[in-house]
Amino acid sequence: MYRCIAGGFFGRVVVIMVSKSVFGKLKDGRQIERYVLSNDNGVRVSIITYGGAITSIEVPDRNDIVEDVVLGFDTIDGYVNASSYFGCITGRYANRIAGGKFRLGQNEYTLATNIGPNHLHGGIKGFDKVIWNANKINPADSAILELTYTSPDGDQGYPGNLACTVTYTLTNDDEIIIDYKATTDKQTIVNLTNHSYFNLAGHNSGDISGHTLMLNADNFTPVDENAITTGEIASVKNTPFDFTQPTQIGLRIDQIQGGYDHNYVLNKEGGKLALAAKVLDPASGRAMEMYTTELGVQLYTGNFLDGTAKGKGAVYNHRNGFCLEAQCYPDSPNKPQFPSTVLAPGEIYSQRTIYKFMNNPR
Repeated sequence: MYRCIAGGFFGRVVVIMVSKSVFGKLKDGRQIERYVLSNDNGVRVSIITYGGAITSIEVPDRNDIVEDVVLGFDTIDGYVNASSYFGCITGRYANRIAGGKFRLGQNEYTLATNIGPNHLHGGIKGFDKVIWNANKINPADSAILELTYTSPDGDQGYPGNLACTVTYTLTNDDEIIIDYKATTDKQTIVNLTNHSYFNLAGHNSGDISGHTLMLNADNFTPVDENAITTGEIASVKNTPFDFTQPTQIGLRIDQIQGGYDHNYVLNKEGGKLALAAKVLDPASGRAMEMYTTELGVQLYTGNFLDGTAKGKGAVYNHRNGFCLEAQCYPDSPNKPQFPSTVLAPGEIYSQRTIYKFMNNPR
C-alpha cells in the first residue's frame, strides 16, 4: 500500500492512497491486478488491468452513506465473458464504423465486425479484452494509476503500432480524471473513451429513468436503423433529445426507439476542457459533473441490459445504468464533414475527461 500525506485540514490529516491486490487469473494463468485509489472524503475507485476497467466507484450521499455507483462484476470471468463493456477503456475506435471499413489516402482498411456488418468499440478483441500494464504514481495531492498498452500493426484490421497510455487520477476534490495519450508509427485512426455505466443511486438500485440530466449540447448526430450516424448534425430543440435544461432521463425516453444511444455535439470548439454534462439522483442527492476536451459525448441508457449480466450481488436489467462516453463523432472516418480522428506519425493523440462527484442537499 502506498500512502501520501498532503497536509492537515482543521487538524485532520489528508490522506491519498493507492493499494494493489490480485483480482483473479485468466484461464491461461495470467494474473489480473486490482488497484484501489482512495481519498480523504471516502471516495474509492477500483480499477483492474483487464480492459483497464473501473470496477467500482464508491461515493457518499447527502447523509454520508457510501454506495458503489457503477455497474460491474465481482470476478474476472464476468469481464472476460461479458459484451457490455462495463467500465472499460474502449478502443481503438469507440462507437461504430459503418461496414467495418474506412479509407486513409489511397488505402482501404477492413476491420473486424462485431455488430452485424459494422465495427463497434474496437472489434472482436478491443481494448476491453486486453491486459494493460500498470504503474502507480504518487504525488502529494492525488492518487494516480497509469496504464499502458501497445496495439500491434494490423490489430483488428487497424494500421500502425499504436502505443497508448491511460492515466486515472483521483483527487481530494472527488474528481476522477482520465487522461488518454497515443502515438503511432503509421497513419491510423484513434477514438478512445471510458465505458462506465453509472447509477448514482447505487449500482444495484434499478432503473435510472428518475435521474436528472443536463447536456451542454444544442445538437446531436442522428442515426439510421443500424445506429450508424447519417452525417447530419441536427438541433435538439423541440425533440426528445433536448437535455439543454435539467430533465429526467426517462421523461421522453420511450419516444426514442430503443432508448438513448446517441452522440451529442458539445457546445465547444477545439480541445479545451469544458463542461459536458450534469447528472443528479434526487433521492440520494448524489450528483456528477462531466468535463471533457472531446467534441462529443455518447449518451447510452443501458438499452441492451436484459438481466443476463450479474455482478456485485446485483442483476442488471434494462436501463439500470447510463453511460456518458467522451468521444469524437461515431463513424467519423467515413464522414468527411465530421471532425477528423486521423493520427499520423510524430503526432500525439490526447484527451482528458473528468467525472466530478458531489452531494446536493435537500
